[in-house]
Amino acid sequence: MNDQELFYLLALLKIDGVGDIMGKKLLNTFGNASAIFSAKSSQLAAVDGVGTVLLKNLKNKSVFEKAEKELAFIKNDNINFSFFQDEDYPERLKHCIDGPILIFTAGNIDLKNKKIISIVGTRQITSYGTEFCRKLIEDLAPLDPVIVSGFAYGVDIVAHQAAIDSNLQTIGVLAHGLNQIYPKTHKKYMSKMEENGGFITEFWSDSNPDKEKFVRRNRIVAGMTEATIVIESADRGGSLITANMANEYNRDVFAVPGRVTDKYSQGCNSLIKTQKANLLTNAADLIYMLNWDIQEKSKAIQKQLFVELEPEEQKVYDFLQINGKELLDIIAIQCDFPIFKMSGLLLNMELKGLIRPLPGKLFESI
Repeated sequence: MNDQELFYLLALLKIDGVGDIMGKKLLNTFGNASAIFSAKSSQLAAVDGVGTVLLKNLKNKSVFEKAEKELAFIKNDNINFSFFQDEDYPERLKHCIDGPILIFTAGNIDLKNKKIISIVGTRQITSYGTEFCRKLIEDLAPLDPVIVSGFAYGVDIVAHQAAIDSNLQTIGVLAHGLNQIYPKTHKKYMSKMEENGGFITEFWSDSNPDKEKFVRRNRIVAGMTEATIVIESADRGGSLITANMANEYNRDVFAVPGRVTDKYSQGCNSLIKTQKANLLTNAADLIYMLNWDIQEKSKAIQKQLFVELEPEEQKVYDFLQINGKELLDIIAIQCDFPIFKMSGLLLNMELKGLIRPLPGKLFESI
């Protein structure tokens, strides 16, 4: 997109009454933003949803000054941007009716052929939530997913840090422009974030992190990913809004259960109880429900001769060698392991190329 077309697009986005849905409708009708500003009133009025007030706003050129100022910021600071029809625009976000027309990015973001999940939750994360989040990302690391979150306190920053520790790409979706960072204490994480992914925002350089902007940014978190995972949440909170948005976009939602007496498990338990989220106890649950092909990585981690097994792994492997393919529940009973532990154990053995999953929760040794 050349500077002139970007200028008119920025101007369009500053017009009162032109949101993402109406903006896309106008762009699809006239082909580009400059054509919208040169269109006759009768042509604009023919577009469904353009009433008297919006028609008057579309003829108001006062937005040009704001567009010129933002264009100068983009050029002077070498800000990267993606139009919703561009190839590098997040693919899943293209299919969200209210996805941003224009997003701004910083860092080394590469979403091509990637498994992309978002991890959200309370800003008051507990030790239980921290441990679960870190373990989940560590176990998913061999599948090389992109971890998306909101770069806020609590679950968000734990997810970003865990992704970086596992050498995974991670993306922070911001509720303000790229000329600032919020919270300021997270500035120390910026360079690592940009090395291992980066930041996305729809907001301009004059945008402050106001409350309503966090709600708006949540639709990007939900919309650009294959699944949204809620680690911990009270009975109300932004992460529940993100989960609801993900449901509306027909995305998978997962929630980590907790004790009914724990404040920051109430939101997750409610999502599971009302069937708005799948129960998530470990990485194996996510891989199974999303139908991720774990054999993609198993090929790169082929079982080697004399592979070193943990005692528990050896017990399971010996059982499958003798008995052939078997159900997860039966393996757990026969090997005397609790079900919750069995799932994680089998996942680790899959990643080592020792066993393979079969339809119907069956497993067999390789």
